Amino acid sequence: MNAVVTAPPRHPVRRVSAPAAAGIGAAIVAILVAIDVFAPALFPAALPTRAQDGLTLTLSVLIEALPWVILGVVLSIVVQVWLPSDAVQRWLPRNAWGRRAVLSALGMFIPVCECGNVPFARGLMMRGLGPSDALTFLIAAPIVNPIVILTTHAAFGWDGGILVARLVGGYLIANLIGWIYSRRADQQDMLTDRFVATCAHVAHEPGTPVRRSLTQFLIELRAVMPALVIGSALAGAVQVLVPRDVLVAIGSNPLLSIVAMVALAMTVAICSNVDAFFALSFAATFSSGAIIAFLLVGPLVDVKMLALLRTTFTGRTLAGIVGVVVLAACAIGLGVNVFG
Repeated sequence: MNAVVTAPPRHPVRRVSAPAAAGIGAAIVAILVAIDVFAPALFPAALPTRAQDGLTLTLSVLIEALPWVILGVVLSIVVQVWLPSDAVQRWLPRNAWGRRAVLSALGMFIPVCECGNVPFARGLMMRGLGPSDALTFLIAAPIVNPIVILTTHAAFGWDGGILVARLVGGYLIANLIGWIYSRRADQQDMLTDRFVATCAHVAHEPGTPVRRSLTQFLIELRAVMPALVIGSALAGAVQVLVPRDVLVAIGSNPLLSIVAMVALAMTVAICSNVDAFFALSFAATFSSGAIIAFLLVGPLVDVKMLALLRTTFTGRTLAGIVGVVVLAACAIGLGVNVFG
């Protein structure tokens, strides 16, 4: 199954005391609340309009994603600490294709958006799941998700086959990526040194389950929160810098409309639980294939998701994932425009 090898860490993982971590977390939350509440009063005219818009968008993405990240961390701890060590392997089929098929559907039972899936997948790998199998789950779960299915149906219904194309396309892309990376002889190279070091540290963590849960909660938050903040800031900056009217101007072209919506999906970084309603606002301007491409690419490789994935996977691995996702989504969208 190409499990993560918990070799001795090349760089020791520094421990953070619970009071210090709690203080840092409380300070971050207090700063965000203060900015959200007092920024209009403190900067009524001094802050340029684009900077205000960027700050608002950054906070919106961050606040929208934060509850799901915390839920994903909690689920990750359940897998790492409270499940038996062989539980993951025992519940999954031994056949590689069957195992990936099950992992692709696992998102049906975990109503967490793409942000929360990253810490959960980290927990699965710490319990012995291979990186390629974890990628299969990570790519499928943001789309094969009960909340995403309901919101996509609420936005588009059954008209145009957008919901079916999104589900089938997400499932196929996830299994394609899982198969591609399962063929690597050394899957350890897909992971960052820091994550491998964390795996080794957790494997030898002493203490009661409650103490280990608290420690792991802090470790996971420390790993994903900086990436979440950076990804949210990038999403906010890109949205105010990229001219939206340029994207809308090419919406009627069968090919360029897909390219434009893929670019938009990677930059706006909207949670997969609600992105269908955002895409609905473009339905009158862009082709059905472009809408489907947007709904496939956004949850998988937007700037926020890539920042979170970078906590675990190397830049080279992420470049390959982006290439596969974008090409596959464009092919599916073009197929809908031509044959749909």
